[in-house]
Amino acid sequence: MPNAVGRCATFLLLLFFSSSTERSEEERVAMADRVYPSAKSNPQPPQANNSGGGGRPPSFPPSKGQTYGATRQAYRPQPRKLPPPPRRRRGCCCSCCLWLTLIIIAFVFLAAIAAGVFYVIYRPRRPTFEVDGLRLSAFNASGAGQLTSRLELNLTGFNPNRKIVYLYDAASISVFSGGVDVGDGSFPAFIQEAKNATLLAAALSAPGSQTLDSTAVSDLKKKTRLPLEIDVDTKVGVKMGGWKTKKMGIQVRCEGIDVGVPKGKAAPAVTSPSAACKVKLRVKIWKWTIP
Repeated sequence: MPNAVGRCATFLLLLFFSSSTERSEEERVAMADRVYPSAKSNPQPPQANNSGGGGRPPSFPPSKGQTYGATRQAYRPQPRKLPPPPRRRRGCCCSCCLWLTLIIIAFVFLAAIAAGVFYVIYRPRRPTFEVDGLRLSAFNASGAGQLTSRLELNLTGFNPNRKIVYLYDAASISVFSGGVDVGDGSFPAFIQEAKNATLLAAALSAPGSQTLDSTAVSDLKKKTRLPLEIDVDTKVGVKMGGWKTKKMGIQVRCEGIDVGVPKGKAAPAVTSPSAACKVKLRVKIWKWTIP
């Protein structure tokens, strides 16, 4: 009996020590795996068996490191996009300038042709004027600066054209001597037919609003003859058949004329200087008059 009890105790002790030894061995292995993980923790995938019946090899999902590196693209800075340069409209401007130039050239060409045809048909010539007679019947310069004068003027106008008729408005006349207004007057409006000479007569007198200084009065009293300049300003239009043009301004200037100053009550004789006159066209553009 005592021997049986002893054997049981010995068996229990051996069993206890063996289980303790196994637990210690397992704890040691677990601790070693934590510190130095073995290759068994990442087992290699089994190789596909190609000798089988053509089965599809098992597919394993890629590891997290491989997936991140495969899907992420390398950073590349985007190139800076510059705004497109503005389109130049030289083509349109050049075309407009070209067409405008061609139109102007064509207009000038047509105007030149029309002027040439007009000249060949009508042969236009400007009218001529000359002084036929001038008499200074009264002339007196007072000490108060007032001038009293009376003149008689005969002016002849001639139309040298064969197919053109001149239409004159009323004309204003001014006679000067050394810058002093000796007499003013006017001609009535008239029509001058082709190849026609028209005699115009007017009575002139010094304007009462004019006041002379003492030097001008003294110079006029000393003179026995007065050099005169005659200016005639009017407007004239042209009639060619049934067509009339717009009237334009002209100035008739007669120079190189001198008359005797009357002395006492005896009236001087009429002088016939036969002075030729110049005709100038006066074009008015807005506020400016081009002689």
